Amino acid sequence: MSTEMSSAPPSGTASRAYVRAAAAQVLPPPVATSGLIGWLRTNLFSSPGNTLLTLLALLIAFWIIPGFVRFLITDAVWSGADREACVAKGGVLPGACWAFVKDRLAYFIYGAYPVESRWRADLFFLLGALGIGWLLWLNAPRRDLGLVYFLVVLPLAVYGLLSGRNPLAFLAYPYDLVTGRSVILGLVFAALLFLAGFLVARSEGVRAGRAALFGLAALVILTAAGLAFERLWGAIGLAPVDTARWGGLMVTLVVAGVGIVASLPLGILLALGRRSKLPVIKFFSVLFIEFVRGVPLITVLFMANTMLPLFLPDDITVDKLLRALVGIALFASAYMAEVVRAGLQALPKGQYEGAMAVGLGYWQMMRLIILPQALKVTIPNIVNTYIGLFKDTSLLLIVGIFDFLKAIETARIDPQWAAPTVSATGYAFAAIVYFIFCYGMASYARATERRLSKADKR
Repeated sequence: MSTEMSSAPPSGTASRAYVRAAAAQVLPPPVATSGLIGWLRTNLFSSPGNTLLTLLALLIAFWIIPGFVRFLITDAVWSGADREACVAKGGVLPGACWAFVKDRLAYFIYGAYPVESRWRADLFFLLGALGIGWLLWLNAPRRDLGLVYFLVVLPLAVYGLLSGRNPLAFLAYPYDLVTGRSVILGLVFAALLFLAGFLVARSEGVRAGRAALFGLAALVILTAAGLAFERLWGAIGLAPVDTARWGGLMVTLVVAGVGIVASLPLGILLALGRRSKLPVIKFFSVLFIEFVRGVPLITVLFMANTMLPLFLPDDITVDKLLRALVGIALFASAYMAEVVRAGLQALPKGQYEGAMAVGLGYWQMMRLIILPQALKVTIPNIVNTYIGLFKDTSLLLIVGIFDFLKAIETARIDPQWAAPTVSATGYAFAAIVYFIFCYGMASYARATERRLSKADKR
């Protein structure tokens, strides 16, 4: 009895016999649900139908990809001075003639832009890359200044660099009211400068009387700045380069950049106008959007290039490239307006009521509450419109503007490079360039969506 009693566990220790004193060893997840095997089972072989589609896709890839690899890489000609490097030898036709692309690369980028002035085009590429990087880098300092640089400073600097003309000459037009050189033009630009200052002040909640004084001050200050900069620009002395000599990838990026930058603000104004309660504004917004969306882009370009000069006085001429820029910007803005309108309609009515309940005016409500949410919802559609606009710049060659594709079209018929694979190589190079730009926009948009959607996840 005493032995049995002595061997019994002390009081209170029996309940602790099943409590683990140390953490259990962490076991790796099953091989079938993690790593490469898990990803393959989840995404490619999750069901019999998915497995069949995966195998079919692999068969198509094995049928197509080797031919592209042979033509573009293994059988390609990488060096040579003329067509002799890319003609058939021994009855065997070579692959892509990359020697042709290498020889004409500068022509593809600059077109007929003067060789001695190409440093200005290089500076344009550098300034554009700086502006895009400033905006897209999420941790960049003072991104608000980056937006001003990209939307205001960069377009003016690019125009001044590439054309060699004063980019702020339009600010001196109100001075024509005093000199009498062009009273109508001076009145138009004076009204625009005054209206811009007035609207900026009103958007900040300034009363109408003070906003009018702010608009008048903006008119005087900007006109004086334009006159001062006109003298400074004359001292710089850049040689003018007519837009007819612009060409290549440079023109494609200029046209796409102007269309992308101008289409979003114009589209926002048109979308707000279409939802306006004022009948006149709503009517003209709907009329413009539906008319532009009802005709193809090539028709708009032909109208801007051929028909517009017929409606202008004989002493007024508009540059061909400028006509195309305006046509593309207006065309893209009509589609962008519908994209923005979809985002506005997707927001619940409570957002509008809450903004009005705290005393915000219409423009403050739109700027601070409504538009940020609406644009967030429509990011995929906005980027899709941008990608379509970038590719649609290839239609410029039809109206005689020397864009990137037009440069390739002209170079491929050069007798110096009259070889069987030169045309296919030129088009392949164009496809690669367009794909790089479009895929870059799409990739950044997906990353932005993931970042902004974190707050919506549960």
